[in-house]
Parts: sequence; C-alpha cells; structure tokens
Amino acid sequence: MSLFKLLLLVMLSGSLLACQRTEPSKNSPSSAEFGSCRTITHEQGKTEICRQPQRIVVLGPYLLEQVLALGAQPVGYADHLTLHQGDYKKPSEQIPYLGNRVKTQPVNVGLAYQPSVEAILKAQPDLILAPDLATNQYQALTQIAPTLSFKIEGGKTNLQAIAQALDRRDRAQQLVAQNKQQLQAAQTTFQPVVADHPKVLALSSADAQSFTLISHTNSFCGSFLKDLGFQLVYPKGLKPQDLEASQHPTLSIETLPQLNAANSIILFGYDFNPKDSGTEFSNQQLQPIKQAWQQNAIAQSLKASKSGRVYFVPAYLCLGLPGPIGTELYLNELKQQLLTPQTRKHVEAQKS
Repeated sequence: MSLFKLLLLVMLSGSLLACQRTEPSKNSPSSAEFGSCRTITHEQGKTEICRQPQRIVVLGPYLLEQVLALGAQPVGYADHLTLHQGDYKKPSEQIPYLGNRVKTQPVNVGLAYQPSVEAILKAQPDLILAPDLATNQYQALTQIAPTLSFKIEGGKTNLQAIAQALDRRDRAQQLVAQNKQQLQAAQTTFQPVVADHPKVLALSSADAQSFTLISHTNSFCGSFLKDLGFQLVYPKGLKPQDLEASQHPTLSIETLPQLNAANSIILFGYDFNPKDSGTEFSNQQLQPIKQAWQQNAIAQSLKASKSGRVYFVPAYLCLGLPGPIGTELYLNELKQQLLTPQTRKHVEAQKS
C-alpha cells in the first residue's frame, strides 16, 4: 500500500472508529451525542453502530439480499464470482437475481472474500457488511468503517442483526411474519405433491458425476424441502453426525441406484465460470449438469428419471441466497417445476 493510501486510511479510521467500539472510552462522545446507538453481535464480536447507516458496502450476495429486503441500497458491492468488471452501472444486467432490485450504481469492490481496500475507500462507506473473513482482513476493514461479519449459514438469523444495524427492525418483523405466512401457504399448495411423491433425493453438482448430498441440516435448499413436507432420501447407514450442518457427504454417480427409493430427484446445478450475469445466468448454471445427466446411462436408469421427475434448480438460489428474496425465488422455481399445470393455475387464481 502506498504512503498516500495509508495516510488516507488512518484519516478515515480516525473519523469513523468513534462509532465502532465495544466499550465506550472516557474520552469518547456519549451515545446521546450520536443519536440512536445499537450494539450488534456478529461473527467477529460486538460492534456499536450509531445513527442509521446511509452508505453501505456489501460483500456477498447473501448479505445484499438482506439489505435489499430491508429496503436499503448499497453504495459498494462485491460478488462471490468475477461476473463483472468495473462498477455496476447497470445492476439489473450485472448482478444475478438481485440486480433488478438495486436502484443505485454500486462501486465494484472486488470479490466478497478478497475485497479491494482501495475500492471500498472510494465508496466512502459508513457501514460494511462482510462474510466471515480472516481476522486480519476483518481488522483492515474496521479501519475504514464499522464492519459486521456474518456466515452464510445464518441466512434467517442474520436478518435480525442486520436490521438492527440498519435501524430497520420493524421491517424485519414484517419480513419474518410474511415468511411464516408464505411457508404456511406453500405447505398447503404442495400437499398433493407431497402425498403422491413424498420422497426426494436432493443433490448438488456441476457435472453429474460427483454429487454433494443436500440434507435438511446442511443447507437451506434441503431444510426448505423438509418444511414443505417432503422426506429427504439418504444413503443407508449414514450416521447422524454426517448430516450435521458442517458435513457435506459426497456421492458418485455409481452409488445413486442405491437411492432408487426416491420418487423425485432435485439437482442443484452450478457453474463457477459463467459467461453471463444477466438473463442467461440461470441457464448457464444448469446446462452442463442437464446435458451430463441426460447422457448418463446410470442416471437415466433411475426410477425418477423414467417417470420424468428429475428437476434442475440453480444452486445459487438457495445456497447463495438463503434470506427473504432467495426464499421467494426458490419457492417460485419449485412451484414452476413440481406442481402440475392445474395446480399452478389454481394457485394463480387464489392470488388474484
């Protein structure tokens, strides 16, 4: 880092760190001088946020969806993948799934786990929302602005903490209530499908050769299917600890016939090197696994394949966006694929 950047960093930290502290010092201004102050608990500890942040830098799509759902907008953004070079002048074409909700033109601050300090300085944030970074990375960001760190696994609980930081707790309560109503309605909608085809094998893969088992504990993709009433199919002899949140058992294509009890298979496809971040992003996430699955004799021999009950869903929706917006997008995808045309028509009629 150049001397100029270092000096700039020190100057910024001097003006911004007054509002980021765990214990107020005797020489620090009182909370009353700052207005409303809240202490936020996050992965790296506790941070005090004062007033309502207006310039938010967001590192990662799962944090961006929380910000957007709460009615705020980013001044800087970092994706998990290198999908776009330069600032986000046309976010609807440059940020998958969420871009049409972004009304600003955020500064591109690099990658979520490798953010650019220089670009973040350019955005002049008064709050940074970050993934669970290494301690030295996190400490560097705190020298720019108050920084909160959240793991992706806490998609639901993160909402409350972020809402507290943004001073939008009422909006969070509304979202939680809406989500509960949404799930209750979806359970009723999917009841006929669950009754006829209750057993689901859920897997994520890029090439349909090696698979990661999706369980009801290791991802929102699986837990939401269970919430809808489906029974997730697991290999015989799988130990309970193998289904814990931190475990992601892998399966080969050759082992899938042992799971032929599944009435349906949902394949969550992904491509880490997409060529498009706009309207073709979903197709690019699914095309490789669709083609490989259709050409594989073992895959086509499975009961679910023969009955036409294999579904392809972008993993990005539920693995990358486990919050309010991702839930709605994921649910809509499941409705489009798993419900019969008659059931979908009935659902739409109920909405109107």
